[in-house]
Amino acid sequence: MSTKKLISIIVPAYNEEDCVDELAARLTSVFDSEPNYDFECVIVENGSIDSTMEKLVAINARDGRFKILQLARNFRMDGGITAGLSAITGDACVLMTADLQDPPELIPTFIREWEKGYENVYGVVTERQGTGIIRTFNSKAFYWLAGKLTNDRITKNASDFRLIDRKVYEVVRSMEERNRFVRGLFSWVGFKSLGVKMVRPPRHAGVSNAHTLKVLDLAFKGIFAHSYVPLRLITISGFVVSVLALVTLIVFLINFVFFGVPFNGFGTIISIMLVGFGMITLLLGVIGEYLGLVYEEVKHRPNFIVSNKVGF
Repeated sequence: MSTKKLISIIVPAYNEEDCVDELAARLTSVFDSEPNYDFECVIVENGSIDSTMEKLVAINARDGRFKILQLARNFRMDGGITAGLSAITGDACVLMTADLQDPPELIPTFIREWEKGYENVYGVVTERQGTGIIRTFNSKAFYWLAGKLTNDRITKNASDFRLIDRKVYEVVRSMEERNRFVRGLFSWVGFKSLGVKMVRPPRHAGVSNAHTLKVLDLAFKGIFAHSYVPLRLITISGFVVSVLALVTLIVFLINFVFFGVPFNGFGTIISIMLVGFGMITLLLGVIGEYLGLVYEEVKHRPNFIVSNKVGF
């Protein structure tokens, strides 16, 4: 029986038929370059509709270190990671994507920092190659806003690509919340952490599934799940609007007593009403987002459903 420490790799894969063979080849090279460790790679087939699963089965047949968790449908990136966390036993775990925008060749660097005692070693993206202007803007805006609302608990430009010690991933996988923003959870639990600068290369092949609306939905979920600031803004906004309304009422009252009514004021009244209703609607929307998160939690539905296991 091997006495080497085991490092588990978790890779969610959704419609990645053009990437998984190259992924396996490059991970195999990394495994071979680290003879002092044993490796297992749990690839979470996340409800793909292409030939991803068939190719993964062939990869497993060639190398038993590659194992497959097939989910019943697409549970998105965080659901796939959660499924992978439930199946591993490694002394440490690496999270990465299947499109090779997280270069496997950086894993040895993560391992060296782990050997120094760091328990959460994550990639910090300094450059995004092959990414459109809109996606780049979305990423920068999210990290800026998330940092402001969470007191910088969500590290700027931190990637899901990371190595985490067993004690860290065991804490995270014990959390049963349904609205999971895994990157935020690893920041929240703490432990000795270190960011490693990395350049994110373009996709190896295929088309990105991270469409703008999906990314924005994930961003809002991450912010609302890790910050109560938007709720506090409702109270602050209500107070500010009330004070402004009181001051405006006093000014109009004085103007009426001393100068009469110089104009009908219909346009002003309508404008104020529209602004007021717009603000009320916005604040109700914030409350609705939090209620939606609570609704998901109380249903206690699983974060993923496994339909098939290969290699376990």
